[in-house]
Amino acid sequence: MDNVQLNNSERRVESTSLSRLVKVQLWLKSNLFKDWKNAILTIIAAMFTGAIIVKVFGFLASSDWSVVSANLRLLMVGQFPMEEIWRLWVGVILISILFGTSWGLWRGVIGHVAITLSVIMLIFAVVPYTEPITKAYLGASIAAIYLCYALGRNLSVLKIPVLILWILIIPIAVGIINGFGILEPVSTNVWGGFLLTLVLASVAIICSFPIGLLLAVGRRSKLPVIKYTCIVYIEIIRGMPLIMVLFIGQLLLPMFLGGEIQMDNVLRAMIAFTLFSAAYLAENIRGGLQSIPRGQFEAAQALGLNNFKLMVFVILPQALKAVIPAMVGQFISIFKDTSLVAVIGLADFLGMAKKVAANPEYLGKYMELYVFIALMYFIFCYLMSHVSKALEKSLGAGSR
Repeated sequence: MDNVQLNNSERRVESTSLSRLVKVQLWLKSNLFKDWKNAILTIIAAMFTGAIIVKVFGFLASSDWSVVSANLRLLMVGQFPMEEIWRLWVGVILISILFGTSWGLWRGVIGHVAITLSVIMLIFAVVPYTEPITKAYLGASIAAIYLCYALGRNLSVLKIPVLILWILIIPIAVGIINGFGILEPVSTNVWGGFLLTLVLASVAIICSFPIGLLLAVGRRSKLPVIKYTCIVYIEIIRGMPLIMVLFIGQLLLPMFLGGEIQMDNVLRAMIAFTLFSAAYLAENIRGGLQSIPRGQFEAAQALGLNNFKLMVFVILPQALKAVIPAMVGQFISIFKDTSLVAVIGLADFLGMAKKVAANPEYLGKYMELYVFIALMYFIFCYLMSHVSKALEKSLGAGSR
């Protein structure tokens, strides 16, 4: 009896394997080898892909990555003073705590981001040239993510404090770097590398969103002064390249403010990126506002809602949900466009890599640097895109 059951189970396994094999064959035939033209294209594409894979693996195997590991601190934080670098690690640990706690509280896509960051930090921790103190900070950051994840799973009362900390994370991080007025501030002239890229992109993304929202709503205002002021601003900014806006921020902004107000180059770049991004976000949000059916306005007015409540509680939530892909696309564009600060004398992530590549000691090793830079940009841009898709799915955008 046992032998019969065993034989029957083996037959079921074999039939399942055969059915899967048949499905694979049918898929290959219908998608890749439907006719002789598709078969030729499939073979050519396979040969081309195989050649690229061989070249890529050959490059990775023969490359000397010491140019990256030996200059990792320079690429990440620029010329930030070594004795003050603990301030940056305090900020990194604080962000790790927030990511870990948020992962435990809300689960979902925030966990993917937290795991990705922990993996990146783990890779940096095992790099041979990484200083022991840096490895200790990286280990503390990784431990903070997973310990706070366990804490967040068991303490739901932390939701409100964590949300408040997320709102205040940028001013807190900048305050830590500047010492909150207690310690000697670190001049922005020595900020560089990935630190500068991340600060510029974060400030521009966070600050441009409310400005763009106000501009989009103001452009639809019935008051001519507000409406046409917003239109003129949006059209002028969108009619200029970003490089021109950066030069205006560097050269003309101090002239308008006078000699009494002193602004460093990094702050001017932040203002330029914020104002530029706000104009494009305003048009994205305006497109979302125009997509709302007229019946939504009439239904809200029939309920007795005034214009403020109508816009805040009925129209804007639907409009913002509709333009999530466009807004995230603009955020990704701003993150990548931070490399343009090289034209105004700032050394961002890519600019610092160019300086390292110009060192005679590393002549001929620039490809390793640029591959590393491209990989870092890809990881963070893909994370933003992944969060956007998860947010769309959770809000039901594009589905009925």
